[in-house]
Amino acid sequence: MARIVVVFDFDKTIIDCDSDNWVVDQLGATELFEHLLPTMPWNSLMDRMMKELHLQGKTIEEISDCLKRAPLDPRIITAVKSAYDLGCDLRVVSDANLFFVVTVLKHHGLLEYFSEINTNPSYMDEEGRLRIFPYHDFTTSSHGCSLCPPNMCKGKIIERIQAQAPADGKKRFIYLGDGKGDYCPSLKFSEEDYVMPRKNYPLWQLICDNPQQLKAEVHEWSNGEELERTLLQLVNMSNTAEHNNAAQLFSGDCKLETIPASPNEALLLALRVPH
Repeated sequence: MARIVVVFDFDKTIIDCDSDNWVVDQLGATELFEHLLPTMPWNSLMDRMMKELHLQGKTIEEISDCLKRAPLDPRIITAVKSAYDLGCDLRVVSDANLFFVVTVLKHHGLLEYFSEINTNPSYMDEEGRLRIFPYHDFTTSSHGCSLCPPNMCKGKIIERIQAQAPADGKKRFIYLGDGKGDYCPSLKFSEEDYVMPRKNYPLWQLICDNPQQLKAEVHEWSNGEELERTLLQLVNMSNTAEHNNAAQLFSGDCKLETIPASPNEALLLALRVPH
């Protein structure tokens, strides 16, 4: 069981843009999007925009091709693969949607490295229209968090992941994000965890304004190169600390068996996207 869990936001963290805005802008629907924005929650608006794009004759393949052009720094790809090779359990927690996230990760050969994708559900209906739904169905009940948008509380997702910690020890978390929605989950981590906010983005500013609110150690980053370097330094530091602690345990009189570090054992999601 991997001792280090690395949780990535998606928009402006894995990819260097907001996937929702990217699709809307690339497919020529910016004016309509901005007109409708004040009238409904963002998640509901994106479902409506997929309807409008469908009515304009835009196909699911065009949306997919658009997503494949979204900017993604090659150093992010290296960072993901290297963290995985070092034994980390990698997960996505994103307020985008499943089709967007899977399409991009699959296109760049990264999907298999993630054990779990937590995001707003989406699917293609019988008419070929992409439907997008809230992670938390706020139309029936609230998730109860005042910090997060109505459709998703990332903090509750982190609490659920934390509850999966093995009985023989605590997981150490590294959380990477940029937006306001990444602040709530950042508050859930302990002194042994790390939060990596993107510098000069909303999460970074919220942390700077309230540094005493976080228990986790904070390490900022600005671009793909800094993300890769910082992430791998933290992973290596955590692995070294874990090995040192294990060595201290085994040097005593207690008779314990050493357990070799194992690769990520979580079952990879079987997700399909149209080609």
